[in-house]
Amino acid sequence: MYWFSLGAIWAKSQQTITISSLQAAVSIGHFPAIIATLSGILAPAIFGNPAELLLFQHVIDTVVPGHFFSHIALILVWVFALLNVLGINLFASIESIITYTMLVTILVIGVAGLNPAVANGVTSLQIWQGFIHPGVSFFSLVALALWAFLSFESICPLVEESKNPNKNIPRAMFIASFVMLVAYSLLAFASLRQVPSAKLVNTDIPHVVLGQALFGKVGKMVIAILSITTSSGFINGILACIPRIFYGMGHHKQLPPIFKRLHPKFKTPWFGILFLAVVTTIPLLLLGQNHDALLMLLISASSCYLVTYIVAHINLIVLRKRYPQHKRLYRSPFFLIPQIVGILSMGYAIYNNAPTAELTGKVYLNMGLFIGTAAIYAFFWVKFKMKKGLFEAEPIGQAIRD
Repeated sequence: MYWFSLGAIWAKSQQTITISSLQAAVSIGHFPAIIATLSGILAPAIFGNPAELLLFQHVIDTVVPGHFFSHIALILVWVFALLNVLGINLFASIESIITYTMLVTILVIGVAGLNPAVANGVTSLQIWQGFIHPGVSFFSLVALALWAFLSFESICPLVEESKNPNKNIPRAMFIASFVMLVAYSLLAFASLRQVPSAKLVNTDIPHVVLGQALFGKVGKMVIAILSITTSSGFINGILACIPRIFYGMGHHKQLPPIFKRLHPKFKTPWFGILFLAVVTTIPLLLLGQNHDALLMLLISASSCYLVTYIVAHINLIVLRKRYPQHKRLYRSPFFLIPQIVGILSMGYAIYNNAPTAELTGKVYLNMGLFIGTAAIYAFFWVKFKMKKGLFEAEPIGQAIRD
């Protein structure tokens, strides 16, 4: 799923670049570029961020009942918004601590779940048989499962502030993808082995149930640590990367110029950070404690993200064909095979994105409303503000000079 972003790092190192929007503008024009980029960055902010924070708030309310932490999710958003305004070095230090703590916690839970003496769930043989002979319901939740692996490419907007990005960014993405695959697989295996299936199905916070099954009362605190680190790392990373995409789009005149303004002291895209915090806060306040919306929000966010990924694969194919001799800091290996497989598999995930017809209808409605709104904005902005053809490709030399 990440081949397109690895092949996309050909931006010049002296300027923060919006990889997705610039790629699409050079390959298929500004109109689809704006739609795809907004679908990939604003949809998760409007759908995914609130879902992540609602789940986090639900876990905290369960572990620590009472009103003292009743607004911890909202506080989390604005604390990290402020920290990101203060600079990338502070972000990086905090993110490293959060990530290592989260990873260690997941591995501790996963390894503890391997203990066969206390297993109360399905057997290892049953898990393996279900894996090699999956039912239809398995594939209907692929879009939801992808949420755990989305946004690895969001590191690309930090290319200007990275050391040796052409080597370190692809390497980091490959390593992170593999490590998280192992960690999440171990966690899922532990859940199935240690907790009866009926309990997992009938709760919206299965990780809390798993923690209690493994560690008793202490398990609640272990899961609380996991929830805090997971949500903190997610929100902190989003608030660091997405505003820099807004910044790049502002430079390429795809967004109003206020998005390219930097803080005079900290040199951070302060308006984009605050804007993202606001669009995360509004649905969070509107949804309140509506935990039933979690699944719908996550699948909606993932489905919109997959549309952007499909466009990005198309971008890479067009750019490799149109500019075969252009110097690239990284080239996607086995060209065309990963792109075609990626487009087909993600198209299938969007088509079969929910376990019920009712939920599928809600997801498609959310996607249609969001992508439609983005298309209306893109149409009028490109046509009357940028004064360009909707599908007029930007010359690559001009795009890089801008």
